[in-house]
Amino acid sequence: MQLKSVFITLFSAFLTFSILISEPLKAQTSFKLPDLGTSALQALPLEKEQAIGAVMMMQIRGSSPVVSDPVLDEYLTTIGRKLVASASDVRFPFSFFWINNPEINAFAFYGGHVGVHTGLIAQSDNESQFASVLGHEIAHVTQRHLARRIQQQQDNSALTIAGMIAGILATVVSPDAGLAIISANQTQAAFSQLTHSRSAEQEADRIGMQTLNNAGFDPYASSEFLTKLAAQIRYKYKPPAFLLTHPLPESRVSDVRLRAQQFDKRQLPDSLNFNLAKSRAIARYQYEPVAAENLFRKLLRENSFYNTAALNYGLGISLLDQKKLAEAAPILNELLTSDPKNLFYIDTYTDLLIAQEKAADAVKYLAPLHQNRPNNQVITLNYANAAIEAKQYDVAERILKSFLLEKPNHNLGKQLITDTFKKQDNLAAYHEANADVYVQYGAYLKAADEVQKALNFVKPEELNKQQRLKALLTQYRQMQKELARL
Repeated sequence: MQLKSVFITLFSAFLTFSILISEPLKAQTSFKLPDLGTSALQALPLEKEQAIGAVMMMQIRGSSPVVSDPVLDEYLTTIGRKLVASASDVRFPFSFFWINNPEINAFAFYGGHVGVHTGLIAQSDNESQFASVLGHEIAHVTQRHLARRIQQQQDNSALTIAGMIAGILATVVSPDAGLAIISANQTQAAFSQLTHSRSAEQEADRIGMQTLNNAGFDPYASSEFLTKLAAQIRYKYKPPAFLLTHPLPESRVSDVRLRAQQFDKRQLPDSLNFNLAKSRAIARYQYEPVAAENLFRKLLRENSFYNTAALNYGLGISLLDQKKLAEAAPILNELLTSDPKNLFYIDTYTDLLIAQEKAADAVKYLAPLHQNRPNNQVITLNYANAAIEAKQYDVAERILKSFLLEKPNHNLGKQLITDTFKKQDNLAAYHEANADVYVQYGAYLKAADEVQKALNFVKPEELNKQQRLKALLTQYRQMQKELARL
């Protein structure tokens, strides 16, 4: 499924967190925490950590290239949940998302949000290596390493809490930007907040490896991946982005290698879904379509990368994105025939039908799949998108409303239903839905403006709708005030 990302500039209220953090807090004693986490809990209770995480997520959505790709989202969430289910000290739900960036990097921040660069999966050799980085980031959250920074900085007048959080956000998403902040401020205190300490890294390595093993992955993949990063340092002037916030002294690599020896080495079969996700990331986010086509043709000739199906899948995407439909069609059709329930193939086959101006055929193809798996985001969102392209707006509206009842915060689902209302010329519903999209970015003033526009299209006799929208208008204005107070 291909949709253009919506980027909205978020206002700067996020930068004023000092009131939230510096007010007197009551110690939370009902949680059993490891030693490294206890003081952090006193400085930053869990409910406030989640509140900060929510606002930071709004900032990321508004200012960073967050990827809206249902297939990759489904894969990432599946791996992430498998790891979280095997982790210790999990205190709140985790969420996982992609950043369109070719660098090797992943990051975690307050409230269980874990961001993954597309470059990470593109440059991982196997699924266990990819999962090892996620397990490491999950450990940073469960051990509350970021929260501990607030405890360490409470008495440090050289760096405000607001500046610290802004620096962390800039660095984990775009490390070069974070280093620019350090250069501008010339503050060692700022630098200390932009990188995990060695003790935190050691703890995340230890706990992350245990989580990796508990989840059924190969624990030796952690040392393999760090060894790969260490090799990149030797041959590149600029280190991988991951190492700007995760220091890698020589001792760390050897420590991880020794720690892995307490586990049995796992010889796992090649993961088709990992390889398909890797091919998709390479074709859609790592290379331009022509370069991706050349790469996959080369790898197919050499047959030296990973399984042929995944290589053909990447080739099919690169051809599809170049509108070479006659070449893409036989490749994608053959893949779907070989595995008709595969979500990667279903998604791309739908793209092919729409590109061939056969949107109505796509709707007919997806309808029974949706009936069998009504809550699957890949099938549902492709079905809705195909219905919109086929001008079957009533179908799109019905399935999206049902989907959003199940997943009320799904940003792509909200964008699609907004498009549906606009195509229907239902302007009251369009502006109300558009307001809901703005809320995802924390742009409550813009959301309030959209609700005001919606009121202009409500008929005088629709009193209930008027009252509901007026209540929503009041709510958004109040939320703006609450956000400004953070």
